[in-house]
Amino acid sequence: MSAFDAEPGLSAPAAAAPKRQKKQRSLSHTSGIVVLCLVTLLWGINWPITKIAVTEIPVWTFRAISLLVGGFGLLLLCVLRGASLRIARREIWPILLVTLFNVIAWQLCSAFGLFFLPSGRASILALTMPLWAALLSIPVLGEKLTVATTISLLLGLIALGAMVGPQFSEIMAHPIGIVLMLAAAISWALGTVLFKYYRWTSSTALLTGWQLVLGGLPVLIGALISDRSLDLRAVSSEAWLATAYTSTAAMIFCQWAWLRVVTMFPTAIAGLGIVAIPAVGVISGALLLGESVTGDVFISLSATMLALIVVFMKPKKQV
Repeated sequence: MSAFDAEPGLSAPAAAAPKRQKKQRSLSHTSGIVVLCLVTLLWGINWPITKIAVTEIPVWTFRAISLLVGGFGLLLLCVLRGASLRIARREIWPILLVTLFNVIAWQLCSAFGLFFLPSGRASILALTMPLWAALLSIPVLGEKLTVATTISLLLGLIALGAMVGPQFSEIMAHPIGIVLMLAAAISWALGTVLFKYYRWTSSTALLTGWQLVLGGLPVLIGALISDRSLDLRAVSSEAWLATAYTSTAAMIFCQWAWLRVVTMFPTAIAGLGIVAIPAVGVISGALLLGESVTGDVFISLSATMLALIVVFMKPKKQV
């Protein structure tokens, strides 16, 4: 069959156009999954690394450093690429609102929560975010839950429950940590949904950079007030290396990549992609901090992988 036989009445270029578009969508989908996997790995490792940093550096100072270094780093990359740093006037209030939930509330609540919970277990509670994001996206974005997404959300909850169950009494011994981590999760979810709600004309890198800088400024003020007696010379090289990792890999790459993924996939699916972060956090916490690892991790990983297979492979039927 020749190219002209592809479809009656269509020329060869016209017949090939849908194929090219389908191939481009497939490549975009694949690249999105790859980016999501990298975010999962790097953010999972960041939990015990953050624990290392905040044991020596106060939370306000640690977050101020990581947010501002990450934010200005992203803006510098935009400048080097020849992009303008100007944000459209109509996007100023939306970006301030998103920054409040997506950066300030999330970063502070999650960091303070690490004082009361092991890093791996803290990540479990914080990463209930996909559930809150999926629920919030229904009234805010008008998204519909598909059968596959619903099943995957349930599997994701099973994955989280498998890891929370064995340490339930330990977690309940520090309820403040639970409150902080759940507040972090809900804030992140709301910030993510709001970011998807607004129509942005600026690039993801520029928006991410400004969010980190705008979020870092009030945190810096808090650090200057609460940590005036801090002697940075007494901080170990290990804590500084942990801060450097958070400022670069977790802030510059992961923050940009996450918002990029949010624009590519429905909120529920994008959230499901990071359900594996707690498992990565627990395993890396065991390797870096000596935190205990039990069979619940492997149950959680199995449920997570099954959830991802279901959501990416099943046809979409609305429920």
